[in-house]
Amino acid sequence: GAEEVRELCGLHEVIFIPAAVPPHKSTRHILEGRHRLEMVRLATQGNPHFSASAVELERPGKSFSIDTLRYFRERYADSFFFILGRDAFLEIETWRDYEDLFSLSHFIVMTGGNAGSSPQGDQLPKVLTPSFRYAPETRCWIHRSGHTLLFQKIHLHDISSTRIRDL
Repeated sequence: GAEEVRELCGLHEVIFIPAAVPPHKSTRHILEGRHRLEMVRLATQGNPHFSASAVELERPGKSFSIDTLRYFRERYADSFFFILGRDAFLEIETWRDYEDLFSLSHFIVMTGGNAGSSPQGDQLPKVLTPSFRYAPETRCWIHRSGHTLLFQKIHLHDISSTRIRDL
């Protein structure tokens, strides 16, 4: 999925960022951060356009995307994209300071053609619609800050992170 998005969207690099303590998950079954970081490094080492960042693991406490976006915004002159899956995007209003996320970064929401995908795959959650306008010429949503939100269809593999851990 990540390489497909990178190619389709013309991205120079994709940085994978394991969360330290994900705020939406029970910590009971979460592997220690250094192990997850090493798994990401091993999984991405064959692609010169992929890298891993320990930014969230080095920050104390829970991992909040708003803090990570602020971190990258302060350190990079170039614009960047936050890539996430449709399921996570549909829960965006439960994220810390979700209204401010789109002022910090462009967004790419990966959608797919699997059985669970919605026919309305490129629709915004109602809570976000006042802050965006749709641009049919580019087929993306434009936030009042000028950042874009693109729904990118990719070929999803029918496997979950839980299944990967089980294997």
